[in-house]
Amino acid sequence: MADPADMIVPMLREIRTEISAFREETMERFDIMERRFKTLEDAQTSFKQALTADSLLSRLVTGEFEGRIEALERRVSELEDHS
Repeated sequence: MADPADMIVPMLREIRTEISAFREETMERFDIMERRFKTLEDAQTSFKQALTADSLLSRLVTGEFEGRIEALERRVSELEDHS
């Protein structure tokens, strides 16, 4: 039977190999997750930009209508004053 001391070094090498493989797999998974997070962050940024553009457009349209309404109210007031 082999001496236990002679078995330690091969076992340690095997453990080292397993740990190295596990580390590589873990890093690959982290890379995948980072790519997925990047995709989500890009989508979120795009969505925020779209919301900002929509909000600005809404303000522009609303402001235009407010201006028209104010002009109409002034005309009505003028007409009421003349009668």
